[in-house]
Amino acid sequence: MQFLRARLHARGVQRARDLQPLPHGRRKRRGPVTMRQQPSSANGVLFVTLEDETGHVNVIVWPKLKQRQSAVWRHARLLVVHGMWQRDPTAGEVTHVVLG
Repeated sequence: MQFLRARLHARGVQRARDLQPLPHGRRKRRGPVTMRQQPSSANGVLFVTLEDETGHVNVIVWPKLKQRQSAVWRHARLLVVHGMWQRDPTAGEVTHVVLG
């Protein structure tokens, strides 16, 4: 990621570390992909983990967006996502970016 950092920064893509202190409800950009999960109990929701040199960020992809961009969600190794930053106060310090 260090080789891409200047280009990503110019596009407004933030590091994982920079997202952590942000308040609930901010729109943010993140990338690249390290893991995808779609548990059968999740009703079609896809969970993606994006990781960089400073940490990781969890991404929640709702079913309609996943269907519209299915090839991207199955195959992409480097993604820049733009979604809503959320903090879940009922689960401690759980944070994630919500898409779609």
